[in-house]
Amino acid sequence: MAGSNGKQKSVRNMVLSLGVTILAAGVIYVFVPHDESEPDIKRVDYRVELLTARRAASYPVAAPEGLAEEWKATSVRFRGDESDSWHLGYQAPDGEYVQVRQSAASKKVPFIDEATQGARETKATQEIAGRTWTRYTGGRYDALVLKEDGATTVVAGTGSFEQLAQMVRALKTQ
Repeated sequence: MAGSNGKQKSVRNMVLSLGVTILAAGVIYVFVPHDESEPDIKRVDYRVELLTARRAASYPVAAPEGLAEEWKATSVRFRGDESDSWHLGYQAPDGEYVQVRQSAASKKVPFIDEATQGARETKATQEIAGRTWTRYTGGRYDALVLKEDGATTVVAGTGSFEQLAQMVRALKTQ
């Protein structure tokens, strides 16, 4: 019976160790702050990239003017080596994402597919600021697409078609 007493002590010690570990983990969990709010996305200044794109691109580069301060520019890039590809991303006031993408790519469909995250062209069009935009739906993003002036312009994102149209109305070229 001497051997069983040692086994009982080691099982008892394991259970005590497990209890202390769980208690320590619980204390750490309680005292470590938990921030479950959305992260604050930094606003970017895109003026330099916009000027560069407008000088270098083979088409009139569009960027919004006059949007409310709550619209936050979050990403920008111009790639002259990739068919003059222009991208400007925004966080809308309600937290949705809206982007403006333009390209002079000769193969428009792959550009549109990438810019809309797989959305497909619908038969619906929308007249905005004197231009007819085609609606795309069904992918990760909804989109409004315009093909003119040697470029394809895509305004896409998780926002509603009204938010996309608001962005389109704000677009200006120089």
